Amino acid sequence: MMATTTRRGRRPGSPDTRATILAGARSLFAENGYAGTSVRAVAAAAGVDAALVHHYFGTKDDLFLAALELPVDPRQLVAPVVAGGPDGAAERFLTVFLAAWDDPTIRPSLLAVARAVMDPAGSKLLTDGFLPVVIQPVGVALGLDRPEHRMTLVASQVLGIILLRYVLSVEPLASMPRDTVIATYGPTLQRYLTGPLP
Repeated sequence: MMATTTRRGRRPGSPDTRATILAGARSLFAENGYAGTSVRAVAAAAGVDAALVHHYFGTKDDLFLAALELPVDPRQLVAPVVAGGPDGAAERFLTVFLAAWDDPTIRPSLLAVARAVMDPAGSKLLTDGFLPVVIQPVGVALGLDRPEHRMTLVASQVLGIILLRYVLSVEPLASMPRDTVIATYGPTLQRYLTGPLP
């Protein structure tokens, strides 16, 4: 008599399962924001078990960033910024940020995400997603007082740079050398990070 083997572990998903989960996640994050979207809700929208969502994407933060289809993980980009501490953090942040945006191989993807989060229909991706998942944790990791307040001020400047330099290509900012942009905006961002607030 032949012995039968029992398969153990997770049931493999179909090749389209990951894409279906991402489509459901994008829709729910855009409609309900990060806080209003659960992994269970994403799983239900995709018609899969929540464990399968975790299998493919890990944490809810990872799922959110995957749904944005960013070409790079922004948490990895800002890691050296955080590691250097609060002094000089603005200059390090701008250096990393501008290097990513000035890279022609990833700029098209970043522009697509920027347009999505600046669109009123996708505004929750920014306010309820990107800010609390990526931006505000930087302030916490740097040990800043009032990190949510300070990092929102930083984000206001960064979004302005993205809009004018990369989306609308407004001169002189669009063609300004990277070092000049850093020298221009760095002191303001550093004041937002570590200076006195009203």
